[in-house]
Amino acid sequence: MLSNVFLVALGGAAGSALRYLTVVSAARMFGPGLPVGTFAVNVLGSFAIGVMAIWLLGNRAWAYPLLVSGFLGGFTTFSAFSLEAFRLWEAGQPTLAASYVVGSVMLGIAALLAGLAVGRMIA
Repeated sequence: MLSNVFLVALGGAAGSALRYLTVVSAARMFGPGLPVGTFAVNVLGSFAIGVMAIWLLGNRAWAYPLLVSGFLGGFTTFSAFSLEAFRLWEAGQPTLAASYVVGSVMLGIAALLAGLAVGRMIA
């Protein structure tokens, strides 16, 4: 258990650093007006978790905490969201998959708005 926590922390540090570098580089290349870096991170992370979902089917128990939970979790949680939505769809639950996608986005934005309101009240 503790070794898995270490692997997650190690991967998370690397993923977070790479996300930061990607976002900063994109802002320098394209300007700060559009969130190109975040968009790129979300798309790249979704691609990477697709590769990992297949590659990790083998006997690589150490790799999941390091690469998926850690690295991709630090790089972007959008990749996990994409994989979970697809797994629901693939399991023959398209209504649940759509509800998960719409609910996550809508409730996520609502939670952001609530957080902004609370932040403004306490600032």
